[in-house]
Amino acid sequence: MSQKKSRSKPQTKSKNQGNSNPQKKASELRIIGGEWRSRKVSFYPMEGLRPTLDRVRETVFNWLLPYIEGAQCLDLFAGSGALTFEALSRHAAFVHINELNPKVRSTLETQLTLLKCDTERYNLTGFDGSKPNLLPDTRFDVIFLDPPFRKDLLETCCSELEALNIFKPNSVIYIESEASLETLLLPSNWRLQKHKKAGQTHYGLIERT
Repeated sequence: MSQKKSRSKPQTKSKNQGNSNPQKKASELRIIGGEWRSRKVSFYPMEGLRPTLDRVRETVFNWLLPYIEGAQCLDLFAGSGALTFEALSRHAAFVHINELNPKVRSTLETQLTLLKCDTERYNLTGFDGSKPNLLPDTRFDVIFLDPPFRKDLLETCCSELEALNIFKPNSVIYIESEASLETLLLPSNWRLQKHKKAGQTHYGLIERT
């Protein structure tokens, strides 16, 4: 009686087998609204950089609708520039953009040039955002605070900002955090007016009384 020869099953390669450097996901984001609506901009793919989600930005700038046009803004931890691009696209008068990493900062400058943004509408600096005392002597209507997660920067940054003379009357502050905003120790005259959660991100709008 003849025996059948067993055939070994051919091995199949996994998607990344033999490729020690798989292509990274494209580092792009889409501007949600305003003058540059639907335009795509690139950002430097630094580890830990997390652009504010599309659905979050849409909610946030609906909240900011009464404030953003003609506003003087501060983006203290700019990162991908998602909040800066949205603010400028929606006719903020000026955004002070701060980003410590020089490669990320250079990419921001390149994207603003590609968008043909008037250089008088922004200022780009590179100091450590956790030391806001290095800000120039100016006042802001809208402040964006989206520091790196898990570094315990937010509460200290809020206290230090309150100690500076940088707020205009009726200023608002947008914050993002990995922790619930209702548990944050904020300055006594800061009131959390609106807040939501998307995935692991808590975000909200604060008014100063």
